[in-house]
Amino acid sequence: MRIVPAVDIRGGLCVNLIQGDYDQETVFSENPVDQAIEWYNGCNSIVHIVDLDGAKAGRCCIENELKAMQDAGIPVEVGGGIRNMDTIDTLINLGVERVILGTAAHSSPELIKESAAKYPGKIVVGIDAKDGKVALSGWLDVTETDAVTFAKEVEAAGACRIIFTDINSDGMMGGPNLASTQAIAQAVNIPVTASGGMSALKDITAVNALEVDGVDEVIIGRALYLEVFSMEEALAAAANEA
Repeated sequence: MRIVPAVDIRGGLCVNLIQGDYDQETVFSENPVDQAIEWYNGCNSIVHIVDLDGAKAGRCCIENELKAMQDAGIPVEVGGGIRNMDTIDTLINLGVERVILGTAAHSSPELIKESAAKYPGKIVVGIDAKDGKVALSGWLDVTETDAVTFAKEVEAAGACRIIFTDINSDGMMGGPNLASTQAIAQAVNIPVTASGGMSALKDITAVNALEVDGVDEVIIGRALYLEVFSMEEALAAAANEA
């Protein structure tokens, strides 16, 4: 199980939201690039970057930060505001290892097919769900689309991975929604990254049990920032050494 630290960027700052609510924001660092470097040095894993301004604006708003991360040799996956091939091209040219489609995957499924064909193994779909329904546009729009059904559709379209986030759990420090994550993983044959609600080492251990279902990564944000546990402790739990 890989630990994937999260760096959410808004207004040039490293922040964290509760349940995707832009009015419930905590600033954890004034320099998201330095934060990404710190996390990478601690885990030697890909870093999860969320462009919160881009999620609202529908375009990439963090090109300068991504260029700095590329210069520093930090492998990243990026989501937020990626709605067309031009943006995907830009991100790939900036050295982004994985491009995460969210709203666009739902509204423009052909974009998954086109981009996955052009960049095999680099197109990921982020499925954010509330009460089992897909949420879009920075979680502002909850649809009637069933998350498990959608997972099957994006796999068929060519996505190489799914990042599943349960909105009700995200930022709440109450533990992940294991049942929903497992349902997604069991429905597809591509790997799944668990996201949202990691609040204790026992949560990482619990996600470990889903490896048999295809969950091989877990994104951790707020718990690391609040120093509930250290990166070293998280890595040990992910390796079943805690």
